[in-house]
Amino acid sequence: MEKTKEEFNPTQSFNERIPTLKDINVKEKINTMNSIDFRNRPYVIYNDFSTKKNYRKEVTYCFLSVILSFIFGLAIGIVVMSGQYEEKILVKDRLIPRDMSTVKPEIKTEKNKFLAVSFTGQENKYNKDIYPKGLTEVMKDILKDTKSDRHPIVLNKTFIPDGATVLYDNVYWGPQIEDAMPQGYGDSSSEIWEKYIDDAEVVKMEPGCGRMQNRLVTFKDGLQACVRYRQNTDQIQGEIFSFYVGRLLNLTNLAPSVIRIVDLKDRLWKNVANDIASAQWSSNRAVVLTQYIPSLESASIPDIFRPTNRHLNKLDILKMSLRENDTDISKQLLLDKLRVKELKLKQEQQNFSHIDLKLNRKTVDRFLELAQWSDLIIFDYLTANLDRIVNNLFNYQWNVNIMDGPAHNLAKKMDSGLLIFLDNESGLLHGYRLLKKYNVYHSLMLDNLCVFRKRTIDSMKKLYSSKSIGSLLSDMFHKKNSVIIRDILPSLPEKNSKILIERIGKVLNQVEKCEMSFR
Repeated sequence: MEKTKEEFNPTQSFNERIPTLKDINVKEKINTMNSIDFRNRPYVIYNDFSTKKNYRKEVTYCFLSVILSFIFGLAIGIVVMSGQYEEKILVKDRLIPRDMSTVKPEIKTEKNKFLAVSFTGQENKYNKDIYPKGLTEVMKDILKDTKSDRHPIVLNKTFIPDGATVLYDNVYWGPQIEDAMPQGYGDSSSEIWEKYIDDAEVVKMEPGCGRMQNRLVTFKDGLQACVRYRQNTDQIQGEIFSFYVGRLLNLTNLAPSVIRIVDLKDRLWKNVANDIASAQWSSNRAVVLTQYIPSLESASIPDIFRPTNRHLNKLDILKMSLRENDTDISKQLLLDKLRVKELKLKQEQQNFSHIDLKLNRKTVDRFLELAQWSDLIIFDYLTANLDRIVNNLFNYQWNVNIMDGPAHNLAKKMDSGLLIFLDNESGLLHGYRLLKKYNVYHSLMLDNLCVFRKRTIDSMKKLYSSKSIGSLLSDMFHKKNSVIIRDILPSLPEKNSKILIERIGKVLNQVEKCEMSFR
């Protein structure tokens, strides 16, 4: 039966209009394809080459339009952005054309305010602030990346102190203070006193100079001396060997002292036999004659060493310098090339190693006293002196006002401000026997001291490295005293010399700790 041509029904779906392999076999499929009416196009023909060519043209046009749009948009973006970063050349406040940018005199570049912000901490080559406006100096410093623990900054490594230096290397008093120190009593003063006593004659003895059996003696020419008399030889040893330690440390705060034997046949004592008897002195006893220093006044513990403060470091020196000095700080303060305003804000960061500032007389005098106190704290720690600052610290638990009064066994010369370290008899022997009880008070002062005199520390370094302080003290004792004196008064025991060396090492450890903490 002959198939009739199917009418095109627009309501049919696309799949319904296309025959499938299930509906026709191969031969029928071929016949069907040959009988298709191309004018009505009821079927989709996949090998229609004209349609394929049109499709390729449409794709090409789309691709070209996308490329052209991208290029056109890029060009617009470049024009817009270049307008924001337009450079102007200013020569003496006059605008000049761009092609004249090679003009040399006083050319400045001025960019738009939207500069890129850098937080690298590196120096800005345009000399402009690289941080956003409104940040404080502290916040700017926090944002810097120069604080890496792996790469610490070492400032002022090559700094050489001069006459305007108050402090240097973080822990040492500078030449401005050292050069103004009172002269005191050095080696030459000791030698003069020794020779004087060899030919001296006592013409008068009277009570004075502290303890009951001590005496103030007057010589033929009017000079005077304090004579220390004790029943226990270790107190006499403590007095004279503490003086020797002071000499080895180059301290000039101890009055010249010598040992002599009480012998009524000696020219020194022959005129005061009755006074010696009334003083109940025994013959053949060793006594210490110390040069009497007139015009002394009492000395108090500085506020910075009292319990509410009790510390001295470079930040304290800086604060006192800025607060008390009345000179033009903005012109004279050179502190690691930092401005004064920045310096005040960065005190807690401790990023300076020296202070250069011309001080007024009041501030210099205060620092001169503190520099001597730094020596006193070291000296009393080495000798374990109980009768000075430790006495005040120990009694503070019962009497809180004791710190307001004069320091025990300490005086100041009225004319020069020199501190005199008096009565050191408890040092090196008696004080060493009581270290377990009182060492905490010695350490209390030392552990909070971080400013030192360079020559004192250098002397201790030399003594500690050679381990020879025991032999040096013994040689000094033998050289300055006769055989008779040496038979009556023993030298410093070896175990005490070892304790002294150990305590010198602890002082040097404190110096190193301060150098690490405040570098």
